[in-house]
Amino acid sequence: MTLDVGRVLERLLSTGSTVAVAESLTGGLVTAALTEVPGASRVVRGGVVAYVNDVKHEILGVAGEALAVDGPVSAEVATALAEGVRRRMTATFGVATTGVAGPDQQDGHPVGEVYVAVAGPDGRVVRRLDLSGAGDRAAVRRATVVAALSLLAEVVGEEPG
Repeated sequence: MTLDVGRVLERLLSTGSTVAVAESLTGGLVTAALTEVPGASRVVRGGVVAYVNDVKHEILGVAGEALAVDGPVSAEVATALAEGVRRRMTATFGVATTGVAGPDQQDGHPVGEVYVAVAGPDGRVVRRLDLSGAGDRAAVRRATVVAALSLLAEVVGEEPG
């Protein structure tokens, strides 16, 4: 599957919508993919790289209890990140990534366990990914970017292609 990020951004623009991104394991790659498209500033509000738990909690409002239970790698944290960045940046949609890119497991979570989430006016959607077979750290991160943007495309009603 290929994803035309420009079409996703056009769909957001045509509906008067905006997007903001909260990234952990992707470290800014989702925001970079969005802003590679000319004119992205019409719909992209910004991004936060929330690589450590205190940033997730203090900047994006992820509950300390959620971070304490399973650490940052969970569906609950992914949805909280998406909702937190959506609120903080007053965007229509918030997109979030969290997980383990490797090379080592984290807090008992294996390399390749990843969650992507989108929060919007009609609710939240989260997906758990098993990217253990994706390859190295860079491949896990690239696959996460595609998954996050594909989920955004699905939520805003834009078919990949």
